[in-house]
Formats: sequence, C-alpha cells, structure tokens
Amino acid sequence: MTYAYIRVSTNYQTVQNQKLAIREYARYHRLHKIQWVAETISGTKNPEKRKLGELLESVSKGDTIIVTELSRLGRSLMMILNVLQSLLEKGVKVIAIKEGYELGDNIQSKVLAFAFGLSAEIERTLLSERTKQGLERAKKQGKQIGRRKGQKPKKYKLTGKCAYIKRQRNLGRSKLSLAKEFGVTWVTINKFMIKNKIQ
Repeated sequence: MTYAYIRVSTNYQTVQNQKLAIREYARYHRLHKIQWVAETISGTKNPEKRKLGELLESVSKGDTIIVTELSRLGRSLMMILNVLQSLLEKGVKVIAIKEGYELGDNIQSKVLAFAFGLSAEIERTLLSERTKQGLERAKKQGKQIGRRKGQKPKKYKLTGKCAYIKRQRNLGRSKLSLAKEFGVTWVTINKFMIKNKIQ
C-alpha cells in the first residue's frame, strides 16, 4: 500500500501544493491507488497525538509513505529521526520528494539508521549531563529535590491516558508496546488497565 502524508500547521495554510507535488511524483513514477492522510496540526505535537501516529501503527513491511518534505513528519530533528527509524525498522519505504530521499532497503538507509542510533545516544548523554548539572545547582541553592519522604505523587505517567490506551488496544497494540511508549513496566500498565477496565 502507498500512503501520502500531508500536514499543515494552521487553517490558514493549504494542502493543495503538497497534493499537487505528490500527484505529480506519483504520475511520473506510475504509482496508483494512493491512500491520503491529511491533517491540520502543529508538527511540535507528538506523532501519537496526530493522524501520523495512527499511520505509523497501521503500516507494515512493503508499504510506502510519501511526503513532500521530511519537515512534514515533525518540527524537531529528533522527532523526525524517531519517526524514520520506526518506519525503517518496520520495513516501510519513505519517500521525501523535496530532499530526493528514498529510504528503504538500501545503503543510504543503513547509513541513516546508524546516524539515528548515534544521534539518539548523543542526545541521551547530553540530556543526562544537563539533568545532573541542574540537580547539582538546585541542591546548592537548598531546593527540595524529588518528593519528601512518605509523600505520594500528584500525577503519574499514565494519568489522563485512559482514552488513548483504550484506542490503541482496540487497534491491536500490545501492553509491552504501550509500556515502552510511556516509560513504565508491563506490570504497571497491566495494573492500570485492570483498574480502568481496559481489555
């Protein structure tokens, strides 16, 4: 299946230019039966809060996603890299018309996959370093770090995620997959689903 993903940030923008570019590309490369996914939403929103998230869940090996440019997938480099990595791991080809990228089972994609891993590792290291420095500064200023002994948190990682988890389960998402997304254990998400009567 071939999908065309189109996104604009505001209602004042139009999707027509993107549609024309993709149709021209499809006609030139003789691609037929394209399924269109279009939305008006900021690229700063996480993919799972967009139609893009549903598309990422539904595609499978051998599928193709066409975008006019990679910036349609997200507003930050790391977000775009994460989306591309997820698609390449699934065996989904990604075509970015403006940049001339055709990412799939080729050497260019393998090099890019290495770059994904390296970028993610560097970002984790930098984030860890910034966090440590921030905590040290706060301690020196006499600020309370973390909860006081015996104090329970007011908000948990899964707070307010009930409806989203229900939708994802209905789409066939596994508990382990959801646990990884929210950064919790399988046991935690299982308890949450039992408590909220989610199948």
